[in-house]
Amino acid sequence: MIDVQQITKRYGQHTAIDRVTFSVAKGEVLAFLGPNGAGKTTTMRILTCFMPPTEGRATVAGYDCLEQSMDVKRRIGYLPETPPVYQELTVQEYLRFVGRLRGLAGAVLTTAMSREIERLGLGSVQHRLIGNLSRGYRQRVGLAQALIHDPPVLILDEPTVGLDPKQIIEIRELIKSLAGSHSVILSTHILPEATAVCQRVVIISGGRIVAEDTPDRLSTRLRHSEKIALTLTRPPGDVQARLRQVDGVLDVHGNGPAGHFLLESHLGKDIREDIARLAVTNNWGLIELKLISMTLEDVFLKLTRHEEELTPGSDAAAGLASAVNENNMGVPS
Repeated sequence: MIDVQQITKRYGQHTAIDRVTFSVAKGEVLAFLGPNGAGKTTTMRILTCFMPPTEGRATVAGYDCLEQSMDVKRRIGYLPETPPVYQELTVQEYLRFVGRLRGLAGAVLTTAMSREIERLGLGSVQHRLIGNLSRGYRQRVGLAQALIHDPPVLILDEPTVGLDPKQIIEIRELIKSLAGSHSVILSTHILPEATAVCQRVVIISGGRIVAEDTPDRLSTRLRHSEKIALTLTRPPGDVQARLRQVDGVLDVHGNGPAGHFLLESHLGKDIREDIARLAVTNNWGLIELKLISMTLEDVFLKLTRHEEELTPGSDAAAGLASAVNENNMGVPS
């Protein structure tokens, strides 16, 4: 549904995004992650036909964002970071106005308004002025305007900003429910949100894509060993040496007297059963034995830790791009 090929955007001598390429399949929810200034908003503005790329090509639902912008706009719903609402209108008046702009009328418009008011929990405020609503409710109204014409593609920029925890869960569930019937790009700084609702992640830093995959596969690619947390109540003095004798153990770290250890093993090799057997057989007081996964936060920080060096044209950026191309898997080795 969305295909971005080698798009670049320059402002004079400054390159905001550099040869960005990614795609979103029909019915997929994609997280677009990156630190401030990484190029997320610029990319979204190109996809919504707000601005043209300097180079490259982007298409939405088969229509070119530069040459067929009106066709693209008819097929997207867009929620920018600041909801585009008219505060002097009531919720109903505003949604009716947006629906008419989208070509809806009569019973179709009434049905669409009722659907979004119910779906986004706006029933209790539908007759109130938008300017008198809380930020959370204004965000919901912004989502309603993006969805009212039931577009095949949704582009959401920080959709849960300003919502309370209950509302955040509700909006996340809504976005998850859209998978399959809508293609969604979700820009967010809230990394657990990407894990909760998105099937795939694109990480951009310094204007370039530095990773693209599922959160689990990104974690696997970036870690060099399996890590296991081990807690014992009665560890012997030579516990580290004995743990290192277990087949597959690469290293053991930790404080013997405190009983907390971190074991490293070969990637893909699960040694927990062998470690448990050793601890139980020797009566070491096994309390905890669990595999430690690399979280999306770990992946994000590892890939963007040199953000200030990853400006397009820099040696670091060139090195990163080379590593990505050589590995053909979207992350540096």
